[in-house]
Amino acid sequence: MRKTPKNLESLHKFAEAYAKLSRTYFCIDQSITALVIEGLARHKDDYGAPLCPCRHYENKKTEVLAAYWNCPCVPMRERKECHCMLFLQPSNEFSGESQLISKDDLQKHLS
Repeated sequence: MRKTPKNLESLHKFAEAYAKLSRTYFCIDQSITALVIEGLARHKDDYGAPLCPCRHYENKKTEVLAAYWNCPCVPMRERKECHCMLFLQPSNEFSGESQLISKDDLQKHLS
């Protein structure tokens, strides 16, 4: 079993709040939502910022400082385009109907 990131709860709350604020929805596949939130929390733990976990970086510390891919990333803020499929527009075929994921469901998909 992997160690739970210390920032998991705060990134969980952030994701739910931002989904509501941006009028986007989580993926119909809750495991994607859970894994992306976990990845954001791990990057927050390791680098001090929720760097997008769905991209490859030559140097994560440099990317954090540039802030372009810190969640919510620039494409999300400007065009509502989330590469990670965490925040999906209602018209997206993978969009669910929820802006929430319970702690139990989050943990279930991470264990």
